[in-house]
Amino acid sequence: MKKIGLLGSTGSIGVQTLDVIRAHKSSFQLVTMSFGKNIEKGLAQINEFQPYIVSVETKEIADQIAHQLPSHVKLVYGAEGIIEVATYHKMDLLVNAVMGSVGLKPTLAAIESRIDVAIANKETLVTAGHLVTQLAEKMGVELIPVDSEHSAIYQCLEGNIEKEVSRIILTASGGSFRDRSIEELKTVTIEDALNHPNWNMGAKITIDSATMMNKGLEVIEAKWLFNIPYEKIDVILHKESIIHSMVEYIDGSVLAHLGSPDMRVPIQYALTKPERLDMYEGKKLNLWELGALHFQQVDYERFRCLHLAYEAGKIGGTAPTVLNAANEIAVSLFLQGKITFLQIEEIVEKALMMHRTSNSPSLEEIVSVDKDTREKILSYIS
Repeated sequence: MKKIGLLGSTGSIGVQTLDVIRAHKSSFQLVTMSFGKNIEKGLAQINEFQPYIVSVETKEIADQIAHQLPSHVKLVYGAEGIIEVATYHKMDLLVNAVMGSVGLKPTLAAIESRIDVAIANKETLVTAGHLVTQLAEKMGVELIPVDSEHSAIYQCLEGNIEKEVSRIILTASGGSFRDRSIEELKTVTIEDALNHPNWNMGAKITIDSATMMNKGLEVIEAKWLFNIPYEKIDVILHKESIIHSMVEYIDGSVLAHLGSPDMRVPIQYALTKPERLDMYEGKKLNLWELGALHFQQVDYERFRCLHLAYEAGKIGGTAPTVLNAANEIAVSLFLQGKITFLQIEEIVEKALMMHRTSNSPSLEEIVSVDKDTREKILSYIS
């Protein structure tokens, strides 16, 4: 039985990870978990899965729920708490499904503890890919992708030789506004943006999908996960989300990973690889029901955030940290109704233009740049 730790248990990826564990109780045991403010859902998860250690966001939340926990559960909180959850010595695999830059330090701590990490937290590799991958190599730890696109590439690369790869091709649904012009985007609402045509995801990821920043972050992740230059990473629009990504080899062969849009599939593979388990409730893919699959080149002016992500990735250093921090704040402001949809990309571009990049930054520099970027944007908006 594989012992699993889970960061971000009440989010979209966290909930679906627990679906997988629930469906295969003889294969997996949840031993640690963390969640933020969703007390009702978090308590239900604790009572069902009976982990040994639970971390919550604040001391106030910890005090509120302490008397409601089973006696064997150790309750911790804050930055130190989430690191304790991530480094439990009896754990075989940590699933990092938290949102935002808060996922970086526990990932590094888990790697230091020689625990493999199934990574669904984009910001960890985007902001500190060089630190994470160097440490993982040093400690002999594997980083296993959870995103459907990176899982697809991971599987298409299995058993093949790295030098024979010509390029990797990330597919993108195009998000909620894939068929709208820039002019039409000037008046879109929060509700419009949260209506993703294919996937059921959290609010932040859904907005990132609509701006295509989500795909931009995945491009940067792919560079670090697969040790491949940006010039060999392409993005194409594929509105059905059936082909999750592809790998092209030097002989012209293209391996594609297909499946119904169900995040439980890549999550489960991250937990079981190289073996596979039944997906009891998953919808099987019948191509004849689809009739056709559609593909389209990306317009980088239309999807400005994707262009900015490529640029920040190629600059390297602290530029991706600024990209990510600016985007997180901009998306939050949009969801609060304080800025328009198109202002998201404007804020990100302005933050990058104002930043003087530091190459090969330390963890302390990354944290400082992240904090400084957020403060500058909030000041600018004010």
